[in-house]
Amino acid sequence: MLNRMYHVWLDVRASFWFLPSIIVLTSVVLAFSLIELEELTAAQFFENWPRAFGSSIDGSRSLLSTIATTTITVTGVVFSSTLVALSLASSQYSSRILRNFMSDKGTQISLGAFLGIFSYCLIVLKTIGGEDAFVPSLAVLMGLLLGFVGIGVFIFFIHHIARSIQANHILAEVAVETICAIENLYPKISQSSDEAKEEQPYSNADIEATLQGTERFWHPIVADKSGYIQSLDTSNLVAFAEKKGGIIRVQERVGEFAVADVEVLSVYGFLPTAEEQKTLANMVAIGRQRTVEQDITFGIRQLVDVALRALSPGINDSTTGIMCIDQLVAIFAVLNKYQVKCAFTGESNELRLLLKGPSYEDLLYSAFDQIRQNARGNVWVLKRLLTALQVIASTTHEHSRLESIRLQLAAVVEVINESDVSKHDRLMLAEAAKDITRVV
Repeated sequence: MLNRMYHVWLDVRASFWFLPSIIVLTSVVLAFSLIELEELTAAQFFENWPRAFGSSIDGSRSLLSTIATTTITVTGVVFSSTLVALSLASSQYSSRILRNFMSDKGTQISLGAFLGIFSYCLIVLKTIGGEDAFVPSLAVLMGLLLGFVGIGVFIFFIHHIARSIQANHILAEVAVETICAIENLYPKISQSSDEAKEEQPYSNADIEATLQGTERFWHPIVADKSGYIQSLDTSNLVAFAEKKGGIIRVQERVGEFAVADVEVLSVYGFLPTAEEQKTLANMVAIGRQRTVEQDITFGIRQLVDVALRALSPGINDSTTGIMCIDQLVAIFAVLNKYQVKCAFTGESNELRLLLKGPSYEDLLYSAFDQIRQNARGNVWVLKRLLTALQVIASTTHEHSRLESIRLQLAAVVEVINESDVSKHDRLMLAEAAKDITRVV
């Protein structure tokens, strides 16, 4: 349940309305506070500063009306510019990166600031006048200051929206988000071989030996709704299995689509009650869209989608494709410092939780397979793929990972040999492949 509540909070925090709503509420509280402060403060204080606080009823109303009218007009411009940016990003890059635009704090703060200033002016306007000819001078002065703040926010927004639709900025944001997810999700690889062995006590052979002959005794746990698996509450799943003395196996990867009333988990070693089945199902967060927090493949998928769009015959933008490869290299350079775990043990050091993946090999193939297949005949993209794999190989010493990189490198060489390129380009690529293969 806590896992699902956490994802609800993430969705709310990333939504387009949450931060602007907070800013509007803050501006409303500020308006009422300044109005009440003026009523509680001696009028003599404001009379001593006539140039700062002295203002007639008509002058105050005119000032606040002008600020409110201008602000709501600019808010329309902000909305329009944001929609144009969303449309451009969706058509030119990929619809899967729209979530990054929707959760962009710069755009949300800009929108919230203009709506907040507008709300502030409306509230202060309502209190001006009356039988006692009340003018909240302090609140009016704050309205003037907020008007100048609005000018600064508008300048910031124009700069921000112009930068946010640039390919290098979009790709860097996706890469940074994916790297943060890697750092939060996986444990670091220990330098000591003894510590590394202690971190991963179960190899693939150990897992196969443990599960051998158990297939008939697994009890299915079905998903309570359809959607994408956003995260797993691994700590509570391990604790639950440890308490029961059994093993829990996740049938689908994080990021894959789960169907209601279809098996999403299975348990071995105990027979869960109906209440326990519901508890286990709640440890799998399912939503309408994929998120990067526990789904590294989704971060990679976004970069690959942009690369495929760039390399398509209709666009043929090799530079953007190469930029995507550069960010993938940055991701795998960080990933090589971390252990991609699929098996988890409890306090008894016995196998308690088994994930379907993804493995390091799966992540590597999801990053480069489709780009390689669509780069056939593109000399510079193929050359960048070669150097990218060389850089990734230089950041790891694990035999299994190096073997996966060699297989990927061999696939790139095969595409080069089958590509219809000039003799000069073929010789250049062959020489580069030969040098890199020798190193890797």
